Amino acid sequence: MAIFLNADSKVIVQGMTGSEGMKHTQRMLTSGTAIVGGVNPRKADTTVDFDGGTSVAVYGTVQGAVQATGANVSVVFVPPAFTKAAVIEAVDAQVPLVVVITEGVAVKDTAEFFTYAQSAGTTRIIGPNCPGVISPGVSNAGIIPADISGGGRVGLVSKSGTLTYQMMYELRDFGLSTAVGIGGDPIIGTTHIDCLAAFQEDPDTDAMIMIGEIGGDAEERAAAYIQEHVTKPVVGYVAGFTAPEGRTMGHAGAIVSGSSGTAQAKKEALESVGVKVGKTPSETAEIMRQIMRGLAT
Repeated sequence: MAIFLNADSKVIVQGMTGSEGMKHTQRMLTSGTAIVGGVNPRKADTTVDFDGGTSVAVYGTVQGAVQATGANVSVVFVPPAFTKAAVIEAVDAQVPLVVVITEGVAVKDTAEFFTYAQSAGTTRIIGPNCPGVISPGVSNAGIIPADISGGGRVGLVSKSGTLTYQMMYELRDFGLSTAVGIGGDPIIGTTHIDCLAAFQEDPDTDAMIMIGEIGGDAEERAAAYIQEHVTKPVVGYVAGFTAPEGRTMGHAGAIVSGSSGTAQAKKEALESVGVKVGKTPSETAEIMRQIMRGLAT
């Protein structure tokens, strides 16, 4: 069992024939992901050969790929200017999960395709500007290296791609049920709360790590949700304790103004509802390690 992505996931790649699409399709295939097709209108009805003897068909449209393969996941590697159209095409094809890796997507475009997906009610979007989602040993949709950690019973949701990788590595002795990199843009398709809710319902996830960062109030809202709805242990980490006030950081959503959005304010909000918050990624992992050992006794 895993959230969003499992052994039944059939993945298509929009933009598979581009340089990034090719590179990461190979990595997904190597990790055991069922890649059933690519989408590029200019290369429809061709095939692409990958290492390991796998040939992947290229379709002209998402609808055509879905009809031919039964795909239920799309990973989007198209350039920012074309991302909105690509996501809307996937929504129109009723793809249940669309993982948008592309960074630099205009916030207006994200708002429009996310609203479109919400209105359709058939598609979950992860991203944009995210590393994707991985259920180690089962399936991998995105750019997360598959050899960092094996399967386990810890769920991970993170705004930061780099910290997703680090936390997976730190907890490789326990393993992950699913790791979701939700992205750090001001508007994203799947939030901390969405993932916490899914992990809470997943019988094979025993505890969760939530990685946030300065800017916005997503972590404060997640704290309120945890207090009301989450019974499993949650450990938190907030990046940005040393960030200067008012400075825009690496992620477009990481902007601090006054006490709102600071790492300290987020830490206090989480701790007030019983979430243990580490000062560093390593300390956060050690807190989770202790919790998992306690659950095993």
